[in-house]
Amino acid sequence: MEEEIKRIAKAIIDSKKVTVLTGAGISTESGIPDFRSEKTGLWNKFDPNLLSKEFLYKDPQKFYDYGLKMLSSLRIGGKIKPNKAHYILADMEKSGWISCVITQNIDGLHKMAGSKKVFEVHGNIKKSYCISCKMEYPLSMLYKKVLKKQIPPLCPKCKGMMRTSIVLFGDELNEEFYAARKEVMESDLLIVIGSSLEVGPVNTLPLLARKFAIINKEKTFFDEQAFVVVYENAGKALLDICKNLG
Repeated sequence: MEEEIKRIAKAIIDSKKVTVLTGAGISTESGIPDFRSEKTGLWNKFDPNLLSKEFLYKDPQKFYDYGLKMLSSLRIGGKIKPNKAHYILADMEKSGWISCVITQNIDGLHKMAGSKKVFEVHGNIKKSYCISCKMEYPLSMLYKKVLKKQIPPLCPKCKGMMRTSIVLFGDELNEEFYAARKEVMESDLLIVIGSSLEVGPVNTLPLLARKFAIINKEKTFFDEQAFVVVYENAGKALLDICKNLG
């Protein structure tokens, strides 16, 4: 693994622009479970097909019952804090080693750790909006309405249906995805951290970079196309890379 770490560090040094793509694997060290791990992944407990735009509009009662249970499992909104990997990436951005972080995560931990240029391509858990007038609200407002059995939760302004800002299966991609796509296309190097690269279209981003590296605990379908792969925890791998950056 030492040789692979050195190759990533050298690639960072040799690149004019480096972007980072993170997935659920970077937040597991903060106590948030990922989705596809064999024993602890959330998809072992929950059916991802129920977290879809179609299901939300078809049966909002079941969607919100299901969603509340999943939020409880994610433990987002509690005392979840950024971990070493989040802070290292924030420091790397500050030092000029990376230009931005693109994340599939909805937990907001990158921004909490101090990263400034963050593209949340699957949305953020802290926001909600009305599907009619597009007015935005904190998720806490939607959450309180659901707890009071107002399902679907209604917009205070126009009485339209409120929903989470998280990108659901079947949703159109948000503007941040297209901005992130442009960042990757301009990059010499993309470093993928903690992502299985199984969810499209985010999994197309590595193919847009001149070259990409993968840091993940388990194998991905993109390993053979990466110029280097490190099977390691995000925090440990990033710390070792930074030591080689000097």
